[in-house]
Amino acid sequence: MNTEYINNTEFTNSPIYQSFLNNNKGVGFLMIRASAASEAIPISNLKIVVSKQINGNKVIFFDGVTNSSGMIERISLPAPVQDENNLDIPRFATYDIEATYEEGNIKDKYNVNIYNGLITLQKIIVTPSDYLSGDYLGY
Repeated sequence: MNTEYINNTEFTNSPIYQSFLNNNKGVGFLMIRASAASEAIPISNLKIVVSKQINGNKVIFFDGVTNSSGMIERISLPAPVQDENNLDIPRFATYDIEATYEEGNIKDKYNVNIYNGLITLQKIIVTPSDYLSGDYLGY
């Protein structure tokens, strides 16, 4: 499996990616909130990678870290447009989220559905034993 980055123009101009965009003409948004202790402690510097498998390629749409509030505010992602003739069946694109912190004990994976025109919030809750390092909490 190849890993491709969304900023690789050779890949984004390829027929594989263009076909994906043809089926996902809308844009949805992802927000990440990482915390611990019943959401009382924000987790900063948690590495977040958002990807999707497209024709055997792992395509990286976002690679970054949470801010001091434990947030990543708005990640734009391609999403399918709702079929006007069939509003009973919601259309969405599913993406993979990897949350890692090398100094701690965190390596979690999530799947998230992204809908055109909507913001999806993905909460990442970690346990106290996962973030005992002071660096992890931003101290």
